[in-house]
Parts: sequence; structure tokens; C-alpha cells
Amino acid sequence: MNRKISFSFAVVLYMVGFSVWAGTFEVHAPMVRMVPPGQAVSVAFLGLVNHGDKDSAIVAAYSDVASAVELHSHRMEDGVTKMGRVDSIPLPAKGEAVLAPGGFSIMLIGLTRTLELDKVVTIELELADGERVLVEAIVQMAGTAEDHSGHDHSHDDDHEDKDHDD
Repeated sequence: MNRKISFSFAVVLYMVGFSVWAGTFEVHAPMVRMVPPGQAVSVAFLGLVNHGDKDSAIVAAYSDVASAVELHSHRMEDGVTKMGRVDSIPLPAKGEAVLAPGGFSIMLIGLTRTLELDKVVTIELELADGERVLVEAIVQMAGTAEDHSGHDHSHDDDHEDKDHDD
């Protein structure tokens, strides 16, 4: 089964609570946050398990729903949660990268189309070794079972695009 077909099947499995395997990697609970029409920025969350024996990292992400896709992280600074761009998200051997509110995330900046509730958004993750993992994430409202958000985040002063919120 090729990767695209297996991830299409993943959407069905995800909707009933299963994880999806792609070779060495297992993707679970992929979601994109629903935003009002006209809003230019959204965010994607997921878990990516590395069942391999070598450390890796997510080094880039791509999606046709945004003109720019960035890896981000949150940190506490002077009692305020700040968000900023990162070059990579660690993916340890026999470990997991958790992209969730208040931690790592994938920012979808300059949305090229309106996001529709319960529709699929395709995101391609590029790993440190050049391997790519195709993820089909479901558009969901903030506060659903898979999106434990509700955080108010401010951005780094040195971030290139200060007009979007997570």
C-alpha cells in the first residue's frame, strides 16, 4: 500500500481513535484548528512516534492550504507564554514528538483557502534524513478532545510575522 493510500485510510482510522503507521513512524491525533473565514493563520497539532533506532527531527513542514508553514514552540518568559519559530522538533529514537497547545506546533500562515470543519488538510513533514511523512489532519474546533487549547499566547519580539496568534 503506498503512503498516500495508507494515510487516506488513516483519516478513517483517526476518526474512530486509531493511530496510523508509515514505516518507522506512527502518526496519531492529527488536527488543524478551525478558524473563522478570513483569518490568515491556523495551527496543526499531532503526535509522531519514532519506532526506529536512530534519533531524528522534524525539520520542515509543507501544506497547500498556506503560503508559509513554520515549526513553532512555546516557552515561559517572565511569566508570559511566548511563541517562536524553531529550526526543528526533536524526534528521539523509540520516542515521540508531541505537537500540542503550549508546546510544539505547526503554524499555517497565509491560508490559501477557507478551512472547513471536519475536512482534511494535507501536511507533509520533512525529517532530518530527508524522509517525508504525509499527514492528513482533520479540521476541528478549538477545545475538542484532541485540542486541549485555551491558552493565550504572545509572540517573540524578534519573530518575522507578528500578526498571527496561535
